[in-house]
Amino acid sequence: MSVSRLFTEADLARGVEAPLGGAQAHYLRHVMRHEEGARLLLFNGRDGEWNATLSLRGKKSAAAIVETQTRPQAAEPDLWLCFAPVKSARIDLVAEKATELGVAVLQPVFTRHTAVARVNVERLRAGAIEAAEQTERLTVPEVRAPVELGGLIDRWPVGRRLLMCDETGGGPPIAEALTALDPAARRDPWAILIGPEGGFARAELEALRRMKDVTSVGLGPRILRADTAALAALACWQAMLGDWGKPTPRLASDYRTSRTSR
Repeated sequence: MSVSRLFTEADLARGVEAPLGGAQAHYLRHVMRHEEGARLLLFNGRDGEWNATLSLRGKKSAAAIVETQTRPQAAEPDLWLCFAPVKSARIDLVAEKATELGVAVLQPVFTRHTAVARVNVERLRAGAIEAAEQTERLTVPEVRAPVELGGLIDRWPVGRRLLMCDETGGGPPIAEALTALDPAARRDPWAILIGPEGGFARAELEALRRMKDVTSVGLGPRILRADTAALAALACWQAMLGDWGKPTPRLASDYRTSRTSR
């Protein structure tokens, strides 16, 4: 029996009736063909993951009756991805895969050479939710409205380190740079910055290099597309500083049938 896993904004606790949105109700009824009492898994980014049963309400609405917790909420890496937007299909891919790779914040950044003038934040969030549902994440990354690079630099939070992927060769290889960090830096909150297809302007690079906690790194001998660079950098960071080496906490009562998502 397949179990659909869904994100909800509702609080989750034993006995709660969590309302399901119209799109979720349609998906469960007409795509997954679930009937009354079907098993579900719910998460909201705050209360862990819970078993629930489907309660059909009329022809177009539904709710989930929350039963038992399968996983407690767990801390995740405090990692942002700041990236120059790329064309629609590829930016959707960045949002999806960055969610799979565990980012906490997706921050589009307009630079001087960014070719894309508009970002559909709601579309990116929908893709992030779907990716979180499919990959058993307990959270969905925050998708922020685009900002200009200058504004991002001016308002950069104190104490957050920045890993800047420098296509000019102005930094050491990423693995070397991350290995050389002192233990305190490894525990700090981080962000990764990826520039546009045309690269950062010289003035932008100079401004970034003047930041207090910036580390410039290279991503190898090949020229990478912006979306590829973002995912490569995230994978390196997770492997060396993130949670890839940590087991996923589960409860003994975890419901272990096959799971499906949208």
